[in-house]
Amino acid sequence: MAAKMVITRLILCALALSMIEFSMCHLLKSSVTCLDCQTGSDLAGIKILVKCNQVKNLVMATTNEHGVYETQLPSSNCQAKILGGPKQLYISRNSMVTSIKKVQETDSYTTSQPLSFYTSCPLSQNHDGKCGAHNDATGRNIGSSKTVDLPLPKEWGFAPSSYYVPLFPIIGIP
Repeated sequence: MAAKMVITRLILCALALSMIEFSMCHLLKSSVTCLDCQTGSDLAGIKILVKCNQVKNLVMATTNEHGVYETQLPSSNCQAKILGGPKQLYISRNSMVTSIKKVQETDSYTTSQPLSFYTSCPLSQNHDGKCGAHNDATGRNIGSSKTVDLPLPKEWGFAPSSYYVPLFPIIGIP
């Protein structure tokens, strides 16, 4: 009788322990850097996406006013990426994504390279045409995409001419 009770208790304990998910949470502590902001600028609200290998769920972190963010990592092999913020951000492709590494002698993790951004188009990209209006193959600036709306009488019942006449046709063959 006592043996049956001991076996029952052991089975119940094993069942209870099997339902507990043992997970080692890793803490990511890092920050973002604004390359053209004034000292003491508010860096709150910038979204950082963290993707870990062999984990389907993505982790999102939001910076505080100093640009610092913290989040729990589901595994140790991860990468962080700036998604955006409350204002338009300009981010270099080289500094957009960075890997995450363990900090020596602690249980926390940090980014291997700082995540940095600009709040305005940097001069190095402005001359290449990557921030402003893009150039066509011949090097000319692409003009406005404004349509021409011909004034048609409302009595005719037509839709605005910009819906069906996007440009003036060239008549004749040269």
